[in-house]
Amino acid sequence: MTAARAAAPLSPGAWVIHCDGSAWPNPGRMGLGAVLTGPDGTVQHQISEATTFTGCNNEAELRALMLALQWLAQQGIATSTPMHVFSDNSVLVEQLGGPPTAPIARLAALFDEARRALQAFHHVRLQWIPRHRNGAADTLARAALGLAPKAALPPGHREKKNKRR
Repeated sequence: MTAARAAAPLSPGAWVIHCDGSAWPNPGRMGLGAVLTGPDGTVQHQISEATTFTGCNNEAELRALMLALQWLAQQGIATSTPMHVFSDNSVLVEQLGGPPTAPIARLAALFDEARRALQAFHHVRLQWIPRHRNGAADTLARAALGLAPKAALPPGHREKKNKRR
Protein backbone atom coordinates (compact mmCIF):
# COMPACT_ATOMS: atom_id res chain seq x y z
CA MET A 1 0.00 0.00 0.00
CA THR A 2 1.47 3.33 -1.01
CA ALA A 3 0.47 6.96 -0.81
CA ALA A 4 1.20 9.39 -3.60
CA ARG A 5 0.68 13.12 -3.75
CA ALA A 6 1.72 13.71 -7.36
CA ALA A 7 -0.40 12.44 -10.21
CA ALA A 8 0.93 9.12 -11.43
CA PRO A 9 -0.38 6.96 -14.25
CA LEU A 10 -2.90 4.32 -13.30
CA SER A 11 -1.84 0.70 -13.42
CA PRO A 12 -3.37 -1.17 -16.36
CA GLY A 13 -6.48 -3.06 -15.33
CA ALA A 14 -6.88 -1.14 -12.07
CA TRP A 15 -10.11 -0.44 -10.25
CA VAL A 16 -10.48 3.21 -9.21
CA ILE A 17 -12.30 4.49 -6.14
CA HIS A 18 -13.12 8.15 -5.60
CA CYS A 19 -14.49 8.48 -2.06
CA ASP A 20 -15.76 11.35 0.01
CA GLY A 21 -17.75 11.93 3.17
CA SER A 22 -19.74 14.78 4.63
CA ALA A 23 -20.81 15.53 8.16
CA TRP A 24 -23.55 18.07 8.72
CA PRO A 25 -22.95 19.87 10.98
CA ASN A 26 -19.40 18.75 11.71
CA PRO A 27 -19.68 16.59 13.79
CA GLY A 28 -23.19 15.53 12.87
CA ARG A 29 -25.08 13.33 10.48
CA MET A 30 -22.75 11.61 8.02
CA GLY A 31 -23.21 11.11 4.28
CA LEU A 32 -20.96 8.67 2.44
CA GLY A 33 -20.17 8.87 -1.26
CA ALA A 34 -18.03 6.83 -3.62
CA VAL A 35 -17.64 6.21 -7.32
CA LEU A 36 -16.13 2.86 -8.33
CA THR A 37 -14.73 2.68 -11.84
CA GLY A 38 -13.80 -0.67 -13.38
CA PRO A 39 -10.62 -1.52 -15.26
CA ASP A 40 -12.37 -0.69 -18.54
CA GLY A 41 -12.90 2.92 -17.40
CA THR A 42 -16.66 2.74 -16.90
CA VAL A 43 -18.45 3.49 -13.65
CA GLN A 44 -19.51 0.15 -12.17
CA HIS A 45 -21.07 1.27 -8.90
CA GLN A 46 -21.93 4.44 -6.97
CA ILE A 47 -22.55 4.81 -3.25
CA SER A 48 -24.69 7.52 -1.70
CA GLU A 49 -25.64 6.53 1.83
CA ALA A 50 -26.44 8.29 5.08
CA THR A 51 -25.43 6.70 8.37
CA THR A 52 -27.85 6.23 11.24
CA PHE A 53 -25.33 7.69 13.70
CA THR A 54 -23.27 10.87 13.94
CA GLY A 55 -19.58 11.53 13.48
CA CYS A 56 -17.03 13.97 12.08
CA ASN A 57 -15.99 14.62 8.49
CA ASN A 58 -12.83 12.46 8.81
CA GLU A 59 -14.94 9.54 10.03
CA ALA A 60 -17.37 9.98 7.13
CA GLU A 61 -14.49 9.94 4.63
CA LEU A 62 -13.11 6.76 6.17
CA ARG A 63 -16.49 5.03 6.27
CA ALA A 64 -17.10 5.91 2.59
CA LEU A 65 -13.83 4.18 1.65
CA MET A 66 -14.68 1.15 3.77
CA LEU A 67 -18.12 0.84 2.13
CA ALA A 68 -16.49 0.92 -1.32
CA LEU A 69 -13.97 -1.74 -0.29
CA GLN A 70 -16.79 -3.88 1.08
CA TRP A 71 -18.65 -3.67 -2.24
CA LEU A 72 -15.53 -4.69 -4.18
CA ALA A 73 -14.91 -7.63 -1.85
CA GLN A 74 -18.53 -8.78 -2.30
CA GLN A 75 -17.96 -8.76 -6.07
CA GLY A 76 -14.96 -11.08 -5.68
CA ILE A 77 -12.50 -8.40 -6.76
CA ALA A 78 -10.50 -8.35 -3.52
CA THR A 79 -7.35 -10.10 -4.69
CA SER A 80 -7.64 -10.01 -8.46
CA THR A 81 -6.63 -6.50 -9.58
CA PRO A 82 -4.72 -3.41 -8.50
CA MET A 83 -6.68 -0.54 -7.01
CA HIS A 84 -6.24 3.22 -6.92
CA VAL A 85 -8.04 5.16 -4.21
CA PHE A 86 -8.46 8.92 -4.59
CA SER A 87 -9.55 11.12 -1.69
CA ASP A 88 -9.46 14.83 -0.97
CA ASN A 89 -8.94 14.03 2.72
CA SER A 90 -5.24 14.29 3.59
CA VAL A 91 -5.77 12.66 7.01
CA LEU A 92 -7.15 9.51 5.37
CA VAL A 93 -4.32 9.31 2.81
CA GLU A 94 -1.59 9.95 5.40
CA GLN A 95 -3.01 7.42 7.86
CA LEU A 96 -3.65 4.61 5.38
CA GLY A 97 -1.08 5.23 2.68
CA GLY A 98 2.10 4.77 4.66
CA PRO A 99 3.44 4.05 8.08
CA PRO A 100 0.73 4.97 10.60
CA THR A 101 1.21 8.28 12.32
CA ALA A 102 -0.50 9.20 15.57
CA PRO A 103 -4.16 9.03 14.57
CA ILE A 104 -7.06 10.98 15.91
CA ALA A 105 -7.57 8.98 19.12
CA ARG A 106 -11.33 8.60 18.68
CA LEU A 107 -10.81 7.15 15.17
CA ALA A 108 -7.83 4.86 15.88
CA ALA A 109 -9.88 1.64 15.89
CA LEU A 110 -11.66 2.65 12.68
CA PHE A 111 -8.33 3.33 10.96
CA ASP A 112 -7.11 -0.11 12.11
CA GLU A 113 -10.25 -1.68 10.63
CA ALA A 114 -9.66 0.14 7.32
CA ARG A 115 -6.01 -1.05 7.22
CA ARG A 116 -7.21 -4.64 7.65
CA ALA A 117 -9.77 -4.19 4.84
CA LEU A 118 -7.11 -2.76 2.51
CA GLN A 119 -4.80 -5.72 3.14
CA ALA A 120 -7.30 -8.01 1.38
CA PHE A 121 -6.54 -6.32 -1.94
CA HIS A 122 -3.72 -7.19 -4.34
CA HIS A 123 -2.14 -3.76 -4.71
CA VAL A 124 -3.58 -0.50 -3.42
CA ARG A 125 -2.31 3.00 -4.07
CA LEU A 126 -3.91 5.87 -2.13
CA GLN A 127 -3.60 9.35 -3.55
CA TRP A 128 -4.70 12.75 -2.30
CA ILE A 129 -6.45 14.88 -4.91
CA PRO A 130 -7.77 18.44 -4.68
CA ARG A 131 -11.42 18.80 -3.74
CA HIS A 132 -12.44 20.00 -7.22
CA ARG A 133 -11.24 16.68 -8.71
CA ASN A 134 -13.46 14.68 -6.34
CA GLY A 135 -16.76 16.33 -7.21
CA ALA A 136 -18.78 13.24 -8.12
CA ALA A 137 -18.05 11.50 -4.80
CA ASP A 138 -18.69 14.73 -2.89
CA THR A 139 -22.04 15.18 -4.64
CA LEU A 140 -23.06 11.63 -3.68
CA ALA A 141 -22.04 12.17 -0.02
CA ARG A 142 -23.95 15.44 0.18
CA ALA A 143 -27.00 14.00 -1.59
CA ALA A 144 -27.20 11.26 1.05
CA LEU A 145 -27.81 14.04 3.59
CA GLY A 146 -30.25 15.90 1.36
CA LEU A 147 -27.72 18.65 0.65
CA ALA A 148 -27.23 20.31 -2.71
CA PRO A 149 -23.93 19.87 -4.55
CA LYS A 150 -21.27 22.46 -3.86
CA ALA A 151 -21.05 25.21 -6.44
CA ALA A 152 -18.19 24.70 -8.87
CA LEU A 153 -15.40 27.25 -8.68
CA PRO A 154 -13.35 28.25 -11.72
CA PRO A 155 -9.85 26.69 -11.86
CA GLY A 156 -7.40 28.63 -9.72
CA HIS A 157 -10.17 30.39 -7.77
CA ARG A 158 -10.23 29.93 -4.02
CA GLU A 159 -13.33 30.27 -1.92
CA LYS A 160 -13.16 33.27 0.38
CA LYS A 161 -13.87 32.65 4.03
CA ASN A 162 -15.78 35.24 5.98
CA LYS A 163 -13.78 36.78 8.79
CA ARG A 164 -15.50 36.92 12.14
CA ARG A 165 -15.29 40.21 13.90
